[in-house]
Amino acid sequence: MWLDRLAGQSPSPASSQPPSRAYSPAPPRSSSGLGPYASSQQRPGITPRSSSLSLASADSSTSSQLVSNRKATGSNLKQTTTAYVGPDPVDILAALLGGNSALAPDLSQNAITSITSNDLNDVFDFGALSLHSLALSDEPQPSGLNNTKLQSAEEHEQSKARFEDLHHSIEACDKILASVETNLASFRNDLATVSADIETLQARSATLNIRLENRKAVEKGLAPAVEEISVSPVVVAKIADGHVDEAWVKALSEIDKKDTAYKKSSSGLERNKGLQDLGPLLEKLIQKAIERIRDFLVAQIKALRSPHINAQIIQQQNFLKFKELYSFLHKHHATLADEICLAYMNTMRWYYANQFARYENALKKIKLHVLDKLDVLGNEDTSRRGAVLSSSRIAGPPHDAFSLGRRVDILRTSNQAAISSYLAEEDQSTHYLETPFRNFNLALIDNISAEYTFLASFFSPALSYSTISRHFAYIFEPTLQLGQALTKSVVSDTYDAIGLLLSIRLNQHFQFELQRRKIPTADGYINGTAMLLWPRLQFVMNAHCESVRALTTTLPTRPPPKAEQAKLSTAPHVVTQRFGQLIHAILSMSTEAGDDEPVVTSLRRLRSEMEAFLTKYSTAFGTDKRKRERFLYTNYSLILTIISDVGGKLATEEQEHFEGLKTAYQEAT
Repeated sequence: MWLDRLAGQSPSPASSQPPSRAYSPAPPRSSSGLGPYASSQQRPGITPRSSSLSLASADSSTSSQLVSNRKATGSNLKQTTTAYVGPDPVDILAALLGGNSALAPDLSQNAITSITSNDLNDVFDFGALSLHSLALSDEPQPSGLNNTKLQSAEEHEQSKARFEDLHHSIEACDKILASVETNLASFRNDLATVSADIETLQARSATLNIRLENRKAVEKGLAPAVEEISVSPVVVAKIADGHVDEAWVKALSEIDKKDTAYKKSSSGLERNKGLQDLGPLLEKLIQKAIERIRDFLVAQIKALRSPHINAQIIQQQNFLKFKELYSFLHKHHATLADEICLAYMNTMRWYYANQFARYENALKKIKLHVLDKLDVLGNEDTSRRGAVLSSSRIAGPPHDAFSLGRRVDILRTSNQAAISSYLAEEDQSTHYLETPFRNFNLALIDNISAEYTFLASFFSPALSYSTISRHFAYIFEPTLQLGQALTKSVVSDTYDAIGLLLSIRLNQHFQFELQRRKIPTADGYINGTAMLLWPRLQFVMNAHCESVRALTTTLPTRPPPKAEQAKLSTAPHVVTQRFGQLIHAILSMSTEAGDDEPVVTSLRRLRSEMEAFLTKYSTAFGTDKRKRERFLYTNYSLILTIISDVGGKLATEEQEHFEGLKTAYQEAT
């Protein structure tokens, strides 16, 4: 094998003594020993590379072995080979070592060259000789083979040692390459095994995908049927032993759906085994759920009877949060549901009656101004006094029965909270009748709204709205009676027209608020309260009219003596001041009132009585027409001034009326 790799080493010994070309006129050539025209054609049979590790020798030994091995193992790796077509490397080595001249004929044959067009373009250097002198020159031509013969034995020994080292190196490389080839072959086999495993896995994956799709198709078709005839053990455990919370309600809803589906399926002609097994289980679960719902609702109803408890908190957190419980109970056990509903109604009936009775007692402790029959327009000696709303009356702070003042703020305030019982009991100031009326009814309206909303949310759709309305009326019946009794006790003896009209406006405001909240069940109470207030206001307005008429009747029919006439003043009468303040209050609270309200008729009647009084009073000036008309002008001017800042349709009509009277007497003066 090492002889194959020495083929390319033949020129190396000669390279130390290159032949002289001093007499050649041609350009310098390679040291291959070829003629001067070898540039156009290489020597046949010799590879162009002249390194110590010839590619040809590598191909002739290790590469050929790798090729054969790889063909044997069937490797698919790309392989590259180069065929060696030169002389036998054994002959070349023998020529180098033994001086065999058998190679000379081949070399001489291989040295035959031909002249090409490229050779004709070369420039030859003959030096100082002519072509003829050059041809006759006796300079010998050196030969690579002759130089090889001249090598000494020592040089051959050195070359032999070097070649042996090279041979050992090549053998080591062959071993390494053999190991690499073995590893590559093993790796190729492993790759083949992995490829086969991947193909197997792909086949199994495809099979599993097909089975999965088939199972999904079957599950899609069977899932609804299986769901209808099965109950999860988790649901059963939750219904039987779980705490009543949102999850319990969801489990109850699932049981209800199962029962509905079971009844629908069992109504058919065919009943499968699954439905037959499901029936008893559902029945037991429903009975257990009914039992637990009953216990839960009864516990919450008992909590409503606890002292100092806020019923609305229990309603929101414990009833409405689990409103599905009553619907389920009413669906599966209507009798028990009705009993639970009746227990709740009786509890809340007692709750509201008790709470509002306490609140009414607290409001009765508020001190109120008492306006009796002496507080009318025609009574010139009206006293100012106050009293509490009780049987015993004590003197109170002075009050003005005809001035609205800041009392109208009760209609315009944004504070919609009623006074608490504690503050009502501790309040030491004196108020008018609209204060207890507003606070009691404001609290009542808020509780009415909350309770009706709760009933409609909790008991529907199990109960119809007409049934819910009847239940509401039953719950609030004593409370509404208590409210009307309070209103009657406050307004029955009063002559406070302003307080009565304020209460009427408050009652109308409560009515509008209930309509906005869509609470129709309190309309009867609102209408009943209005029937208590309007007749009393009419009675008080009639009392004012009668008092003015009585005052007019007491005036003398004949004018007084001239001495007394001279003492009479044209300043506005005190009754005129009261009348102006009273109609100002009425008009201020009637800016949005229609012409059909009873107060409009009473106001016009009172205005006529006042005009009659002023006209008759002006006759006291006798024949002094100018002074009489000035008196009328100042009185009507005062009334117009008082009501001039009021808006609304009714106020505009009154202002135009008194403006006409003022203008008429102004022109006369």
